[in-house]
Amino acid sequence: MPRKAKQPPVIFDDDNPEWTKEDFARATKWPAGVRLKDLKPGELARIVGKRGPQKTPTKVAVSIRLSPEVVKHFKAKGPGWQSRIDDALRKIAKKKAG
Repeated sequence: MPRKAKQPPVIFDDDNPEWTKEDFARATKWPAGVRLKDLKPGELARIVGKRGPQKTPTKVAVSIRLSPEVVKHFKAKGPGWQSRIDDALRKIAKKKAG
């Protein structure tokens, strides 16, 4: 018979209580009386808006597989490890090109 997974204990945070319906109502950015289900797509787009294009695209998103040792080395130095890998690869590329 398989074991039942233990449920993690419920943790209550007095500094960050669970939101009530009133809390959600105050946090909404919809104009008073407007309900999401009543909006037409064009109206919704006007209210919500969109993130604009990146001003100066400087990097290309890729997927790369690295050895665990390489990842561990760069992560050990803290946040920004992906940028440090990028810097190291850029230096190598410049040496090869120059």
